[in-house]
Amino acid sequence: MVIYRNLDKSHYDRNSIITVGTFDGVHLGHMEIISKVCELKRQGKFRSVVVTFDPHPQLILRNKGHKIQLLSTIEEKIETFEKLGIDVLYILPFTRELAETHAEDFLVKYLVNGIGLSHLVLGFDHSFGKNREGNFETLSSLTGKYGFEVHKVEEFKGDTSINSTTIRKLLLEGDLKHAARLLGYDYSFTGTVVRGDRRGSTIGFPTANVHVEEEHKLIPKNGVYAALAEVEGGIYKGMMNIGHRPTVSSGQDIFIEVNLFDFDKDIYGKRIRVIPKKFIREERKFGSLDELVGQLNKDKTECINFLTK
Repeated sequence: MVIYRNLDKSHYDRNSIITVGTFDGVHLGHMEIISKVCELKRQGKFRSVVVTFDPHPQLILRNKGHKIQLLSTIEEKIETFEKLGIDVLYILPFTRELAETHAEDFLVKYLVNGIGLSHLVLGFDHSFGKNREGNFETLSSLTGKYGFEVHKVEEFKGDTSINSTTIRKLLLEGDLKHAARLLGYDYSFTGTVVRGDRRGSTIGFPTANVHVEEEHKLIPKNGVYAALAEVEGGIYKGMMNIGHRPTVSSGQDIFIEVNLFDFDKDIYGKRIRVIPKKFIREERKFGSLDELVGQLNKDKTECINFLTK
């Protein structure tokens, strides 16, 4: 897959099948759109093109006080689009100026004249441009003028509507199984293992303390989880705690700590991908360290039983 971050005449190809969107999470609904792009590609000598934006439009358009939690970093989107077989990914810088661009102006500047456009594929409710003018009906009226075809992909439904907002809500409720059904894969996040206070080692539960650099990446609700972790090319079973550590700390900082089973490597400074698999329990304050350790042993047993099914 080739990645471009600007328009250049040398990248132009009239035989392009394009879809446009933010694609947060690249969930099953998005994959239906990508599947249509790939289907059209197989019918002729076309290249498949995704146009997306960085930063996410909400980070530019929402009020500063509004907390924004995203399912995908741009790096995760790149990885997913490549796996789905996309030929070319355009990552356009999103600005307030771009948000004020009328749909026809965007169509002409970026798609028709900038990238090259033969077919445009849209989701059933997708639109782009100022005031969301660029919907299926509007764009259909422009096909003759600019010489392209437009295709609408109807809503893909599971047991509920599939959209990024619903998936975020499920993750913040700890419903990982339902979220994975809508995503089409297990949710995960990536960070760096940093040094902590090593208190876990003193009570028999050494942990990898994970720092997630992307501040807007959604972290599931606080609590204890059965989890997998991918680090240095291996995948390991473990349990994770997300929260304030109220038994040993009085602060309000959120910590992500992963206790990997049967693991004794030094991974400080290493990248780690954490895949929470099941919410085990809420985080709570214990009366003593002995009580905490007793509960951690029960949690570990439950995690091992779940992960070895």
